[in-house]
This record gives sequence, C-alpha cells and structure tokens, in this order.
Amino acid sequence: FTQAVELKQVAQQEAEKARFLVEKAEQQKKAAVIAAEGDAQAAILLAKSFGSAGEGLVELRRIEAAEDIAYQLAKSRNVTYLPQGQNVLLNLPTQN
Repeated sequence: FTQAVELKQVAQQEAEKARFLVEKAEQQKKAAVIAAEGDAQAAILLAKSFGSAGEGLVELRRIEAAEDIAYQLAKSRNVTYLPQGQNVLLNLPTQN
C-alpha cells in the first residue's frame, strides 16, 4: 500500500513537471512571436525614416561608432598607431 502511495505521488509530481514544461514552452513561443512582431515594426519604422530622411541616420550611427572606437583607443594603455592621412575609422569622409 505504501509503495502504491509513493508511486502515485511520484506520478503526480512528474505530471506537474510536464505541465510546467508545456506552459513554459507556450510562454517562450508567445515571447518569440511578440519579439518578431516588434522587430518587424522596427524595420518598418526604419524603412520609413530612411525614405523620409535619407541616409542621415546611417551617417549618424557611423559617426557614433567612430566616436566609440576613438574613445576605446584613447583609454587603452596600449600604444596604437594609425596611418596618417587615411580615414581609418569607418572610412568617414573628411570635411574640407
């Protein structure tokens, strides 16, 4: 009798675990769908902004990346030599 009770409890625990795993998978599926919808909406907004503002946003991101690279190089203890007269940082155009 005791063994039967223990087996019943083990079976109940395994059923609860299986239920939890199914619910977790469903939540992950919902999260993936929501993330994909958000990515699609972001892509639509970016396409609209590129259409209305041209390549200004891309240039802004390029300049921000160049600033970040320059900051990282500046705080590095290693000596970094860059070739003179070349646009090394993301091929930024020189302003004349």
